[in-house]
Amino acid sequence: MRIIGHRGARGEAPENTLGGFQYIQDLGIRAVEFDVRQLKDNALVIMHDDDFVRTAGQSKYIYDCNQDDLVHYNQAVAWRDWKNIEKTPSLNETMKIIYNFDHIEVEIKAVNSEYDANKLVETLQQQLNGYEHSAVITSFDTKIHQALNHQQSSFKHGLLIEDDIKHRAIDQALELGCCQIGWMNQLATNEMITATQEANLAISVWTVNDVKRAQELRHLGINGLITDYPKEMLKALSSKT
Repeated sequence: MRIIGHRGARGEAPENTLGGFQYIQDLGIRAVEFDVRQLKDNALVIMHDDDFVRTAGQSKYIYDCNQDDLVHYNQAVAWRDWKNIEKTPSLNETMKIIYNFDHIEVEIKAVNSEYDANKLVETLQQQLNGYEHSAVITSFDTKIHQALNHQQSSFKHGLLIEDDIKHRAIDQALELGCCQIGWMNQLATNEMITATQEANLAISVWTVNDVKRAQELRHLGINGLITDYPKEMLKALSSKT
């Protein structure tokens, strides 16, 4: 079971920032998850929310921005002891830091239309060229998966699930040509993990910050544990059998 840093390491460093990605690189962990959105100038940037209120303390809709505007928003504003200002990074900037990672879960946030999905996926594949061995494109949005299939993508992709639809999620993932399911922790029951494995789908579970729960999931044989506290989880799981 690999430990995957959630949005870099959002419990230990500012989320979805270059500093956060460097932090997990320095830990020696080589698996990470982050979120991608496409701006009006077509730039791909790493950000979970669609505005800057929570992370940068400013009321601004991200889709009103171009890439050059992002320098004005400090994503580390809530981290009083964090030394550096952290602007919202681009995908290209992020990949320069995590170039040697074994596993990268690239979550694409929902888009409004099939056109938007195809445009984003086309740009994404160009910028991730050469990382087909390590990158898995994940999304809740079926339009993203359909765009990947339409473009005959060589990238693996995984369906994210946060609704209690049980076995229908497995059927949907298979219909979409996915290689894995990302189960929300509360839905990752023994039954659903077993059923997912029987369908030959890999499993990532998010977001797991409790060590006892992590041990249970490791025993069940999941592939990836997405956690806000990768340093703490690595230490705890390394010291326990």
